[in-house]
Amino acid sequence: MHSILTAIALMMVFEGILPFVNPQLWRAAMLALAAQSDANLRYLGAALMLSGIMVAWSLASF
Repeated sequence: MHSILTAIALMMVFEGILPFVNPQLWRAAMLALAAQSDANLRYLGAALMLSGIMVAWSLASF
């Protein structure tokens, strides 16, 4: 459970960097994402999940 909470905390830190450093760029990126179709967002979500699984799996094998 400790590892999951640590991972969530790190995700929150990384997610907060761009809006903190450059809020205008972050806003533009969010508007561009909001304009995408559902199919494109699902494809992006699937690609991100698979990438995360591969990274987690490769880290766990060390």
